[in-house]
Amino acid sequence: MAKTRTAFFCRECGNETARWQGQCPACHEWNTLVEEPAAPKRAKAAAGVSASARGGYGPVAAPVRLRDVEGAEAPRWATGLAEFDFVLGGGIVPGSVVLVGGEPGIGKSTILLQVAGRLEGASKRTLYVSGEESAHQVKLRADRLEEAAGSVTLLAETELDSILLRAAELAPQVLLIDSIQTVYTPELEGAPGNVGQVRECAARLQRFAKQTGTAVFLVGHVTKGGGIAGPKTLEHIVDTVLYFESAGGLDNRVLRATKNRFGGVDEIGVFRMTAAGLAPVGNPSELFLGERHGGASGSAVVATMEGTRPLLVEVQALAAKASYGAPQRVSTGLDHKRLALLLAVLEKRAGLAFGALDVFLNVVGGLRLAETAGDVAVAVALASSVFDRPAPSDAVFIGELGLGGEIRPVGQVERRLAEAARMGFKTAYLSPRAVPKTLPPGIRAVAAEDVRALVGLIFG
Repeated sequence: MAKTRTAFFCRECGNETARWQGQCPACHEWNTLVEEPAAPKRAKAAAGVSASARGGYGPVAAPVRLRDVEGAEAPRWATGLAEFDFVLGGGIVPGSVVLVGGEPGIGKSTILLQVAGRLEGASKRTLYVSGEESAHQVKLRADRLEEAAGSVTLLAETELDSILLRAAELAPQVLLIDSIQTVYTPELEGAPGNVGQVRECAARLQRFAKQTGTAVFLVGHVTKGGGIAGPKTLEHIVDTVLYFESAGGLDNRVLRATKNRFGGVDEIGVFRMTAAGLAPVGNPSELFLGERHGGASGSAVVATMEGTRPLLVEVQALAAKASYGAPQRVSTGLDHKRLALLLAVLEKRAGLAFGALDVFLNVVGGLRLAETAGDVAVAVALASSVFDRPAPSDAVFIGELGLGGEIRPVGQVERRLAEAARMGFKTAYLSPRAVPKTLPPGIRAVAAEDVRALVGLIFG
């Protein structure tokens, strides 16, 4: 019996090396190499060799000039879940591969089963492959959903060749794999979910999608660090990567596109988990501001952009006297280094002292402020807490703070102001260079050059 060839694979980038090293030579990450069985070496293919003789890799492609390529853009398939279609860029692209990741129990399987049921209702053939649950368990979930999923074809299988064989027989338009970490190929030794198995199975499913035009959805587990388990090359293989995020124990779910070859990145869709499945939230700004109470100090509203969608989000701050040694700096929804920078700017440029204060910051609703347009709102919330005086409840704050205390303009101000006006806000504080020529009806702009002037305008 031939001895199985082993190699060392990087968990981050998937690079293969013959021996163990402390640092991956490709991505230069430390302690990421693991020993696993390697794929058997395939013989080089000649032009006349059949696809079956080359392990199912398909016919040899011939080079063509781009002007000679025929065909038009295929229409997308709408799922009927408006938020899901929005994150994908308008619907499902035939032949695409989509990876859906998220924490256990967050709703990955639920939303894909809902998508499959809606596609079947729209006369699109689907095949739902479950590697983690039995057919009876999947049916119990389907019976709870609002969508009728009884016509979805289910296959409880984990062996890749059997999955591709059934997919070739049934010719589905959409293939859903739950999950890629449970699928394995007998060509590789080793347990399902290891680096080699995940990479090989994903690559073969990608070839199947491109050759047949079938849209493939893959469910991916996440690690303790929040990244999708398996090699980083898994995210490079697929066309779209969607992450499910939970809002800290609430029923809200945020679906975020971190990669999309057919649409914008950082687009988000908001859902609410119900007994009948995930319900899309058509007005996320209203959801995130629904529990806001005017008249409380330490609160400010920012008009942020998530991809191409403007969202109004409340920022809450609490500055209290430190009673237990060194002052604390606790931030939820904002990078703690960014918070430290803003505190230094406020202390140096606006004369607010935080050296003896505990500072707590929270972005309501479980969102993260990734862009710098929320700097002004954070500064106003902190100043409001220090003075113990509320900021105007009908105002939004838009802008980036520089180290000199200056308020800098940000992009897409018109869309931010339009969303604020639609939600009933009357005033917008921003940089003089960011004030548009035409304001949306019902809202006025107040310009402030720097953070000291802004604090003076609001708190006197």
